[in-house]
Amino acid sequence: MTSIDLDKVLDKAWADKSLQKVLAAPVAALKGVSDRDGELLQEAFGVKTVADLADLKYVRWAQALAALEAAE
Repeated sequence: MTSIDLDKVLDKAWADKSLQKVLAAPVAALKGVSDRDGELLQEAFGVKTVADLADLKYVRWAQALAALEAAE
Protein backbone atom coordinates (compact mmCIF):
# COMPACT_ATOMS: atom_id res chain seq x y z
CA MET A 1 0.00 0.00 0.00
CA THR A 2 1.24 3.48 -0.84
CA SER A 3 1.11 6.29 1.69
CA ILE A 4 1.46 10.04 1.46
CA ASP A 5 2.03 12.76 4.01
CA LEU A 6 -1.12 14.82 3.51
CA ASP A 7 0.42 17.80 5.34
CA LYS A 8 2.93 18.06 2.49
CA VAL A 9 0.39 18.05 -0.34
CA LEU A 10 -2.72 19.70 1.10
CA ASP A 11 -3.49 23.11 2.53
CA LYS A 12 -3.94 22.93 6.30
CA ALA A 13 -7.71 23.27 6.04
CA TRP A 14 -7.90 20.01 4.07
CA ALA A 15 -5.25 17.86 5.78
CA ASP A 16 -7.71 16.32 8.24
CA LYS A 17 -10.50 15.65 5.73
CA SER A 18 -11.41 12.24 4.34
CA LEU A 19 -9.94 11.18 1.02
CA GLN A 20 -13.39 11.33 -0.52
CA LYS A 21 -13.79 14.98 0.56
CA VAL A 22 -10.29 15.87 -0.65
CA LEU A 23 -10.94 14.39 -4.08
CA ALA A 24 -14.17 16.40 -4.32
CA ALA A 25 -12.42 19.58 -3.13
CA PRO A 26 -11.40 22.43 -5.42
CA VAL A 27 -7.86 22.09 -6.76
CA ALA A 28 -6.84 24.99 -4.49
CA ALA A 29 -6.97 22.42 -1.65
CA LEU A 30 -3.58 21.28 -2.96
CA LYS A 31 -0.64 23.04 -1.36
CA GLY A 32 0.78 25.61 -3.76
CA VAL A 33 -2.33 25.86 -5.96
CA SER A 34 -4.04 29.22 -5.59
CA ASP A 35 -7.70 30.02 -6.17
CA ARG A 36 -6.62 31.81 -9.35
CA ASP A 37 -4.71 28.73 -10.50
CA GLY A 38 -7.91 26.76 -9.95
CA GLU A 39 -9.88 29.25 -12.03
CA LEU A 40 -7.35 28.99 -14.85
CA LEU A 41 -7.41 25.17 -14.75
CA GLN A 42 -11.19 25.29 -14.97
CA GLU A 43 -11.11 27.72 -17.90
CA ALA A 44 -8.44 25.80 -19.79
CA PHE A 45 -9.36 22.19 -19.07
CA GLY A 46 -12.67 22.10 -17.21
CA VAL A 47 -10.91 20.99 -14.03
CA LYS A 48 -12.92 21.82 -10.91
CA THR A 49 -11.82 19.26 -8.32
CA VAL A 50 -8.72 17.39 -7.20
CA ALA A 51 -10.23 14.26 -8.79
CA ASP A 52 -10.71 16.11 -12.09
CA LEU A 53 -7.05 17.12 -12.06
CA ALA A 54 -5.94 13.55 -11.32
CA ASP A 55 -8.04 12.30 -14.21
CA LEU A 56 -6.90 14.96 -16.69
CA LYS A 57 -5.49 13.15 -19.70
CA TYR A 58 -2.60 15.59 -20.04
CA VAL A 59 -1.51 14.88 -16.47
CA ARG A 60 -1.72 11.13 -17.11
CA TRP A 61 0.24 11.50 -20.36
CA ALA A 62 2.98 13.50 -18.64
CA GLN A 63 3.19 10.94 -15.83
CA ALA A 64 3.46 8.10 -18.35
CA LEU A 65 6.25 9.87 -20.23
CA ALA A 66 8.14 10.53 -16.98
CA ALA A 67 7.75 6.87 -15.99
CA LEU A 68 9.08 5.73 -19.36
CA GLU A 69 12.10 7.99 -19.01
CA ALA A 70 12.76 6.76 -15.48
CA ALA A 71 12.64 3.15 -16.71
CA GLU A 72 15.37 3.74 -19.32
